[in-house]
Amino acid sequence: MGDVVAMSRLQICGALLLTTLLGVPGVCRGQSPPLLGQSPALLPETPVTDVPSGTSPTDAASLGLAGTEVHAELPDAPGEQIGGVITGTVLDPNGAEIKGALVKVQGLESKKEHASTTDATGSFRFDAIEPGRFKVTITAAGFASWVSAEMVLGPNEGLVVPVVQLRIASATTDVEVTLTQHDIAEEQIKAQERQRVLGVVPNFWVSYVWDAAPLTAGQKFKLALRSAVDPVSFVGAAFGAGLEMWQKDYVGYGNGAQGFFTRMGASYGDGFNSSMIAGAILPSVLHQDPRYFYKGKGSIRSRALYALSTIAVCKGDNGKWQPNYSNIFGNLASAGLSNSYYPPANRGVKLTFDNWAIGTASGAVGNLIQEFLIKKISRGVPKQTGP
Repeated sequence: MGDVVAMSRLQICGALLLTTLLGVPGVCRGQSPPLLGQSPALLPETPVTDVPSGTSPTDAASLGLAGTEVHAELPDAPGEQIGGVITGTVLDPNGAEIKGALVKVQGLESKKEHASTTDATGSFRFDAIEPGRFKVTITAAGFASWVSAEMVLGPNEGLVVPVVQLRIASATTDVEVTLTQHDIAEEQIKAQERQRVLGVVPNFWVSYVWDAAPLTAGQKFKLALRSAVDPVSFVGAAFGAGLEMWQKDYVGYGNGAQGFFTRMGASYGDGFNSSMIAGAILPSVLHQDPRYFYKGKGSIRSRALYALSTIAVCKGDNGKWQPNYSNIFGNLASAGLSNSYYPPANRGVKLTFDNWAIGTASGAVGNLIQEFLIKKISRGVPKQTGP
């Protein structure tokens, strides 16, 4: 009987304990269970108050919130890092580090540009670079600029640019060349001295450049002397001497070798005097151009009249057409000078005017031949000719 009573008491106590645990709300809310024999509704409930985020219990007490349960909001977790890192090293041609080189990273999509300089070790580093395609440009004083090929940087990626070895910048000097009229004329004279009929006979007195630069006095003498001492001039004088001996002209020179070389000297003297007086001395004094300017365009009649007119009309050094006093009086002076070395029987006014007429007529015929024939059989003639 006693065992039964003891068992009944144990069952009653267990039932009361189970009832207490299942029926008291305070236990589920983290509160102390009610005392035995006390109703749960009579227990004081701890108030729950929201306070500003980050408020500590001490701050809560100072705000008069003692005994209040603090529910502080936790700070947001940091966002995901998506920027990349770019690093590299810059060296000179000898492999030494370059300090202070300017490094730029330019995004090809974002168009953003980041700039930095290399440190004492020649290294550079860029953090939080936007992902995507980009290029790296490196410049340094005394070195040629370097631009990378297109590179791609992914999110949270670290990219190392291959070691950049800058080249020494090449030295460039801008030189402004100003050609004077003298320089241009000098080049044109050189071109004229390459003009030869059939590649042999000199054709130096013709300009195929219509607006050629005017010649200085020195250039006029140079051109006249160059023409006079050309080997073909001596050959021409020898041919003329032989022709005079065959026709028995100027018998006062005699016959044989002496007569031939005397005639040759006189013939060469006529050409030399004409070149120097009509081609250099008078043109320098009167500021006239002794050259024949090839026309090459227009009707045959207009070209023929132009060629014949040039024995009396010439270009001045100022580019304007004017009476050709150099040619007229030059031929006359040269013919008068021939009286000093021609045989006494042939000297006189008649010799002077005969030689002048021959020189003038040969000049007119020579200009006609220049205008219509010589250019076609000459070498060294420029492609662009005439006005």
